[in-house]
Amino acid sequence: MEFIDYYRILGLSKNATEKEIKNAYRKLARKYHPDVNPNDKEAERKFKEVNEANEVLSHPENRKKYDQYGKDWKHAEQFEQAKQQRQYSRGPRQGPSGGFSEGDFSGGDFSDFFESMFGGGSSRARSGNVRFRGQDYHAELQLSLEDVYTTHKRTLTVNGKNIRLTIPAGVKDGQEIKIKGHGGEGVNGGPRGDLLIRFNIINNTRFKLVKDDLFVTVDLPLYTALLGGEIIVETFDGKAKLKVPPETQNGTKVKLKGKGFPVYKKEGAFGDLYITYQVKMPTNLTGKEKELFTELSKLRTP
Repeated sequence: MEFIDYYRILGLSKNATEKEIKNAYRKLARKYHPDVNPNDKEAERKFKEVNEANEVLSHPENRKKYDQYGKDWKHAEQFEQAKQQRQYSRGPRQGPSGGFSEGDFSGGDFSDFFESMFGGGSSRARSGNVRFRGQDYHAELQLSLEDVYTTHKRTLTVNGKNIRLTIPAGVKDGQEIKIKGHGGEGVNGGPRGDLLIRFNIINNTRFKLVKDDLFVTVDLPLYTALLGGEIIVETFDGKAKLKVPPETQNGTKVKLKGKGFPVYKKEGAFGDLYITYQVKMPTNLTGKEKELFTELSKLRTP
């Protein structure tokens, strides 16, 4: 298996931060996305490389394995299990200071172990027909807040395979879901790993989401605030008519129960919508309006 330098693919050094990795991935994914480069095989190849590099480097545990084992990082767990089994079968070895040594698996054993999995290798390495679970795959899916307001289906391409999945309404930014059996193949007949999908939710709306509640500021005309009346406000999925009491103050908050965001995996359950009134002062007053406001000011003078 040929070594692939994921850091080079993303244009980063081995000391890159998580933020630098995320930014580099987003930039290159947009550049080589199939929608931007239709029928471009080279762009398609680079898009797959960029996704593969992100799959490894954006997850601390995968990155640690890659930095330690290189091209064999997907089988790090199998190697560790095999090492432990060899240590148990031989018994613990003491180092010069009396402590236990971890040098029971030499560099040669390391090569034999991986060769036994991918073909070839010594009979000694092949003798242990131990089943190992496949490597988990990691993927990131970017969606808008509007996308996750309703349950819907998406097709996700992972390692060249299309996976059809249902995304429940109310999934949160940074949340991770597991699709069992869609990871790497097992070794020696072991079970497949899982696919772990992390969601990156982009909010381009005027609503602020806190847990399952939505928050929004609504302009309230001065005359309506003073005298009362009715206004139409935008909710996340439509409109609502509200009654405004006379003498409503700036900053007044109103709660619309059940008009917030869907609660994850609770059918029909929603958070609340909190509206804050921002009294809007009139501008470009006419002469008559100024005259009337002057009269009012005299009435309110102590």
